[in-house]
Amino acid sequence: MTFHIITLFPQMFDSYLKESILARAIKSKKISVKFYNPRHFTEDKWRRIDKKPYGGGPGMVIEALPIIRAIEKAVKKSKGKNQNLRSKVKIIWLSPAGKQFSNNYARRAAEKHSDIIVVCGRYEGIDARVKKIFKPEGISVGPFVLTGGEIPAMTIIDAVSRQIPGVLGKFESLEEERVASSDVYTRPEVLEYGGRKYRVPKVLLSGHHARVASWRSKMAKK
Repeated sequence: MTFHIITLFPQMFDSYLKESILARAIKSKKISVKFYNPRHFTEDKWRRIDKKPYGGGPGMVIEALPIIRAIEKAVKKSKGKNQNLRSKVKIIWLSPAGKQFSNNYARRAAEKHSDIIVVCGRYEGIDARVKKIFKPEGISVGPFVLTGGEIPAMTIIDAVSRQIPGVLGKFESLEEERVASSDVYTRPEVLEYGGRKYRVPKVLLSGHHARVASWRSKMAKK
């Protein structure tokens, strides 16, 4: 799986992708992440890619052509690595007005696509004519507005990557594939704090697998 991220701020991804599970997945080549900065696709000598919106209003709008060229390069790279196969490329347009991103969406994306192109907006947004040309799928990570698409893009990379075999190490690590409770416990058995004792639920100490499974199912529903 290759993620192609179109963003004005690729450095924002550095710390997230260089740590923990995603860093190991990149090192083992189970996933790769490529960046395309629209500023590298403009002919403006100052690398400016934003202009005032037609019709007036606050803020600036990102020009269409730098985004178009960035998407074109990402698509070309996607097809280039699959010369003997039909490349399965998905283009995602991050927007608060898009379809709600979910774990099911992440699973389907991991199963169906070899390359995912994610377009991160900024400022007042991107010239809408880009959508008319590429017809991307609008996706939202939640009912709120952020200052840019970089954090949602990280969310998509994370959620999709963990669906790829080997990224988490074991199939059982996928919480959605087993009965999992949001309440988990580890040593010590008795935790003393503030003059009180907090104990691990007895059922988890019983060694009775059926009872443990029943408890987890009950807690998950709760």
